[in-house]
Amino acid sequence: MIRYRSTTGSQAEESGFETQDKAIERLVEIYNEKKASQQPHSKAERIRKYGAMPFQEYVEEWKAGQRHLAVASVGHLDSLLKHHLYPALGSRRMNSFDHKVVDGFIRSMERKGAGLATQSNAFDKLRAVLLDAHRLGIFPDNPVAGVKPPQYNPAQAVIPSPEQLRGIRVAGDDAFTLIVDLMSGCGLRNGEAAAVNLKCIVADDVYRVSEQTIMSTRQYGPLKHRKPGEYRDVPLPARVRETIEWYAQKYGTTDGYLLRQPTDVSKPYPHHGMDNQWRRIKAAGVVDIPEGMVLYGNRHFFASNCLSSGIPITDVAEWMGHKSLDVTFKVYRHLMPGSISSAAKVLNLNLAA
Repeated sequence: MIRYRSTTGSQAEESGFETQDKAIERLVEIYNEKKASQQPHSKAERIRKYGAMPFQEYVEEWKAGQRHLAVASVGHLDSLLKHHLYPALGSRRMNSFDHKVVDGFIRSMERKGAGLATQSNAFDKLRAVLLDAHRLGIFPDNPVAGVKPPQYNPAQAVIPSPEQLRGIRVAGDDAFTLIVDLMSGCGLRNGEAAAVNLKCIVADDVYRVSEQTIMSTRQYGPLKHRKPGEYRDVPLPARVRETIEWYAQKYGTTDGYLLRQPTDVSKPYPHHGMDNQWRRIKAAGVVDIPEGMVLYGNRHFFASNCLSSGIPITDVAEWMGHKSLDVTFKVYRHLMPGSISSAAKVLNLNLAA
């Protein structure tokens, strides 16, 4: 004999089983039937709960699960929500979204004069939220499917020539020289260069990028698009290693860090330290700097140097810490050597006559 609770909650029993194993098999069957009958109900409850939820409330719950985002990425997300997504969509019920609503949001950003980069970033965040809701079953069809995303193409990078770079790297103080060498020689971002550490030289020709200085917190933090503790190894040219060792010998280090706040060595090197120097150097007009070049152009030089030397773009993307190869391709496609004609000549070499 077996006893169990039916789907209505009342106690039931069955008897007449020849063996205990057959009674257990029947219990397992009843359990599976009961579980299957409950699933549609729980899904329906979930759809009702989240479908009626305002977009802003849903996003705040969704955002709590985005633990992989770095501090800077969270700040960027909050800014997009505050200035673009919440004002336009905050009170809208989740189950009212469809492709027309999404397309209307994009067009409203266009009318308000939002830049293409902002439009693209806001659309990416909205798409991520709605895809999460689609997985929950709120929408029978993906509400973003068929929507044409904003077409953002990054401006062509302004890159110094080797001769111009030689003048730029010595135009400021020693800290500026070190930062320029790390950006142009290893492809580091501004904040990553400011967090340079002697301990990150893991081989004579390898530097391990493991943290950066965060502008908003003025503290060390994880890399962009990376979780705490994640890192990337990049090539370390001999000239850059010599600059690091020279600076460490001349000024010393604090727990391996070379650059610190001038007035308080217990704090990281401030972003404005390099930015202010760059503005003064450009304003002085003594050094030959390409028109439109920003400090980030020193990092662009690294990509240009790699690609013009025939290094695969997949390696360049990894070393630069790009979230996807698409970012590298959009910004640096024009730097990739070769054309249809040259490709045809190369491919012809191994073809039978």
